[in-house]
Amino acid sequence: MSFASLPEQQDAIRLLQRSLERGRLGHAYLFGGSDLFALEKVAATLAKAVNCERPPRRNAAGLPLDSCDQCESCRKIDNWNHPDITWVRPESKSRVITIDQMRDLMQTVHLSPTVARFKFGMIVAADRLNVQAANAFLKTLEEPPANSVLVLLLTVPQRMLETILCRWLRLSFAGEAIEQRPVAPWLSHFSETAATEQRSLLNRYQLLSVLLNRLNQLKAEISESLGKRSPLERHDDVEPALRDKWEEELAAAIEAEYRRQRSDLLTLLQWWFRDVLLTSLQLGSDLLSFPQLAATVQKIAKRIAPADAIHNLKLLEETQRLLGTNVQEALALEVGLLKLKL
Repeated sequence: MSFASLPEQQDAIRLLQRSLERGRLGHAYLFGGSDLFALEKVAATLAKAVNCERPPRRNAAGLPLDSCDQCESCRKIDNWNHPDITWVRPESKSRVITIDQMRDLMQTVHLSPTVARFKFGMIVAADRLNVQAANAFLKTLEEPPANSVLVLLLTVPQRMLETILCRWLRLSFAGEAIEQRPVAPWLSHFSETAATEQRSLLNRYQLLSVLLNRLNQLKAEISESLGKRSPLERHDDVEPALRDKWEEELAAAIEAEYRRQRSDLLTLLQWWFRDVLLTSLQLGSDLLSFPQLAATVQKIAKRIAPADAIHNLKLLEETQRLLGTNVQEALALEVGLLKLKL
């Protein structure tokens, strides 16, 4: 993948390429956005571009501006086995990036590149750095090693220490939508089920079934997608300790991405409940987030008061908060849906 193959990211990529044209590659970048997959693509493409052996474009000094996607360096980065590109991800049990991981990374980036022009340290979900790891990282940022580039990838910059954020060149990238259609099929199904005249306990469990089915599909999709990119798919004959490490990293990546996408999915549901509130207040259909679902939303808005609609929104917010803890997912969703006023 080259910069040219990322059209949705061209605004930020132009800034990157402008720096490359001037021969001013930064030593520390922060790539922010809503989709870690998209951020990883850009980070890998940057590493490919500056280390490409047969670049399609060069600056005035002869340095690469984009990748060919065919040379040995590009292929190794695509296959996640380039000796000078190190990826760090949250560990499985705690879902944090630890001080030991950061010490290993710092030791690696201070070594001279093996075959590349620049070594890269990619820190995925950097908002999961624990405090000790973040503080240990500061010295490297203050005295960056030569011929190395560090890239933070994160979706929640508010969790990062300000002392770290201020030392990075920050670029924002577009994310890939979770649902590619204007209205996700599961949300249409949820809306139709909620609008039924059968307002009973059975109806609430039908709503729960719609939501859990979609979440199960989501986790399966994430597991399949990340599993295909794991080194476990490409290397069968490896030491047990390394296999265990890769399995832990894959499990952590799946869990972190699932939690993020689950939050986005429930945010869609909150916007749908907001449509119910707006309709109950008779504020006009032009304000609706999902005008395609106006008919079913109207049925619900006719039978509940605005205060009930506000209650539902607060309930969704509380459910989101609970799911950010270690509460059992199905139980939290069940309790929340049973308390809805429909």
